[in-house]
Amino acid sequence: MPEFKNLGLDGVVEVVPDRFGDDRGFFSETYNARLWKEGGIAVDFVQDNFSLSRDVGTVRGLHFQTPSHAQAKLVRVTRGRVFDVAVDIRKGSPDFGKWVGVELSAEKWNQLFVPAGFAHGFVTLEADTEMAYKVSAFYSKEHDRAIRFDDPELGIDWPLAPGKAVLSSKDAAAGPLSEMETGFVYQADRSE
Repeated sequence: MPEFKNLGLDGVVEVVPDRFGDDRGFFSETYNARLWKEGGIAVDFVQDNFSLSRDVGTVRGLHFQTPSHAQAKLVRVTRGRVFDVAVDIRKGSPDFGKWVGVELSAEKWNQLFVPAGFAHGFVTLEADTEMAYKVSAFYSKEHDRAIRFDDPELGIDWPLAPGKAVLSSKDAAAGPLSEMETGFVYQADRSE
């Protein structure tokens, strides 16, 4: 049975799937809807994405899609290592603007589940790092948003020397969370 670790922010979970190895290598079930649901992740994923980041210090994020195209994400590293971050961007949440980070790596074979209502980003810790993502909504350019990865109000403790981030033009132009209308509103009781 995979291990599911609540990381202290509402719904953000680290998952460590089982690996079964022998002298040939290993086998792992990286996603199983029934087991993940038993672990608290009951999401219908509709799209798989893959990224390669060539340089150490490549930052991707902080990204999210606004409602009605909000995405929950299940991310994992297939080669290399990253420091992966989720930020609560739900207005009215007691954890609004708080973040949690975890190192994901091919060696650890762990994953991070990021619910809708959270921004997601990472920085690569090794060259030629590969990431695989499962997402719960299709990509929508008009709903795609980015928050400044080094927003001082968020205070994310990135393992990155100042000025050393390798950024896309989109991420370099991103603004702070305080100037962003995310479209997400916290609901204390989601069963209603």
